[in-house]
Amino acid sequence: MENSTQESHLRSENCVTYDSPYPIYAMAVSSTTSAVARGRSIAVGSFIEDFNNRVDILSFDDETNSIKPVPSLSFEHPYPPTKLMFHPAPTSAANLLASSGDYLRLWDLRDASIEPICTLNNSKTSEFCAPLTSFDWNEVEPRRIGTSSIDTTCTIWDIEKGVVETQLIAHDKEVYDIAWGEAGVFASVSADGSVRIFDLRDKEHSTIIYESPQPDTPLLKLAWNKQDLRYMATILMDSNKVVILDIRSPTMPVAELDRHQASVNAISWAPQSCRHICSAGDDAQALLWELPTVAGPNGIDPMSMYSAGAEINQLQWSSSQPDWIAIAFSKKLQMLKV
Repeated sequence: MENSTQESHLRSENCVTYDSPYPIYAMAVSSTTSAVARGRSIAVGSFIEDFNNRVDILSFDDETNSIKPVPSLSFEHPYPPTKLMFHPAPTSAANLLASSGDYLRLWDLRDASIEPICTLNNSKTSEFCAPLTSFDWNEVEPRRIGTSSIDTTCTIWDIEKGVVETQLIAHDKEVYDIAWGEAGVFASVSADGSVRIFDLRDKEHSTIIYESPQPDTPLLKLAWNKQDLRYMATILMDSNKVVILDIRSPTMPVAELDRHQASVNAISWAPQSCRHICSAGDDAQALLWELPTVAGPNGIDPMSMYSAGAEINQLQWSSSQPDWIAIAFSKKLQMLKV
């Protein structure tokens, strides 16, 4: 991506494509290189409207610019996974992958196979479960995973003990996304149109830091800036805007990034810079933004853009490879060099 608002015609060495046999939705990039995958592991989940879905593990080699599947590490998954994440601690001995769908599941990536470790289910009745929309793995306290559900709750799991640490009724409607800030602080967004922050030391209260301008317009995604925890970003349903929030000044966004031509589907902060964020949407574009100290009267233009072949569903900016952004659209996964 060149440093201009002109469309980037990426040279082949700046864009690596993997073609999947099925539509891709969930996607994760590992934080460590894997001897098994002989490079950086990428997990992709199928989006098939059926019970039987799959997760494939791919190997990305940025020296040879190749993405190859690792057939021995492909496995069946019940329903399309709504999210995938690798263990966030690069020193972790075990190579763990988590997935959400009907339940939260943990998987162990071994040398030549994937073994299911556990299925974490907090449902009081065995018959029904409320699907999980998303989850986030706590980087500071990796034994903690927080999940969000359509049943209005957020559940905090201690995955080492396999028990629920706490479950909160977080919103008035479905909770669509969750993000950790610190070891005991997380935020969530919901169909009720609010962003709320929770502190596990005071579970009875939450702080609403933003509400949709139009009542009950759902908020779909939340990204907390790990380089500067004062800032987070969210997106509204059927909106072309990325809303940038400063938790010190609730209710008023500090910026609205509105240069997409259609709905925004995914957002990711730069892992190495507090001022850069990437967004992608139904206009088949990934836009890279640099947030100014003070926004001008005419809004903010992206510093660069990339056009994909179809609506972009998913976006990941890997902390282990900050020069590469992963996007998923239709049956393709692409690594874009920034």
